[in-house]
Amino acid sequence: MGFDQPLVKAGLTLGTSLVICLVLGPVLIPLLRRLKFGQWVRDDGPQRHLAKAGTPTMGGLIFLIGILVAVLVWAPRNTELFTALAVTLGFGLIGFLDDFIKVVMRRPLGLRAREKLLGQIFLGLLLGGAAIWSLGRGTEVIVPGTSMTLELGYGYILFAMLVLVGAGNAVNLTDGLDGLAAGTVFIAALAYTYIAWVRDKVSLAYFALAVAGGCLGFLVFNRYPARIFMGDTGSLALGGALASLAILTQTELLLFIIGGVFVLETLSVIIQVISFQTSGRRVFLMSPLHHHFELAGWSEVKVVRVFWGVALGLALLGIFCL
Repeated sequence: MGFDQPLVKAGLTLGTSLVICLVLGPVLIPLLRRLKFGQWVRDDGPQRHLAKAGTPTMGGLIFLIGILVAVLVWAPRNTELFTALAVTLGFGLIGFLDDFIKVVMRRPLGLRAREKLLGQIFLGLLLGGAAIWSLGRGTEVIVPGTSMTLELGYGYILFAMLVLVGAGNAVNLTDGLDGLAAGTVFIAALAYTYIAWVRDKVSLAYFALAVAGGCLGFLVFNRYPARIFMGDTGSLALGGALASLAILTQTELLLFIIGGVFVLETLSVIIQVISFQTSGRRVFLMSPLHHHFELAGWSEVKVVRVFWGVALGLALLGIFCL
């Protein structure tokens, strides 16, 4: 069986992304330490997290390089592939600027919220427009598990933007424990590999495999106790990758199931803010949700493993609903 066989090339895509991460990690981690590109840790969070201060961040660069090289070498090249890749790298750039300002320029808040949001909205509108006019995606949204579709017309561009912005920030919120975001995105990416393959979106299946391989390779250095964090560079990029896969495979609503952990994390923050502002009370010990379980007495490793298990169950449910 030669390298030109689809399944072989698919495996090589995942393997290339994985190996590049394994090679880059030992090079980039010491470099970031020497440059003092360390993580700032909020002092109002779980006290055990204070020990994480100074851990190198911006590690998303590791798997972004792996993803880029893997898809350029092995994936069939078409407009869909380059669209997904451009959105992922675009969100990664926004995250990189945010991390750079936080870590290098010593401004803990990073980019202003409106600056980050404007960049994300711009990319979301571009993706929605490209999906309709360049990729022939149409403006219908499929309701998972049914034969129903929702015709949004040009309102689809706004919908696609909301999916992209929401996914990017949801993964960003989930990135709060060692290995949590990387592991849950790895599971979701494998689910989207299958979805893209059965929908005959072969280039997107390769892209999803590259994302999965990058997350798996990064987990070697990011699992507890983490030697490096992905930062906004990585979390925003991974959210953008998942949203791109959902939009280009016409499974936007399915992402709410497959990425259910990200949805729960986001809802916990929204509920906490609304409850505190309206009644002065907190529903959770702390938000996002993973911190609630930490403060309830769970170890960090237990929280991550349980959330991975939930992510796997939701991914399988999403595939079933397909």
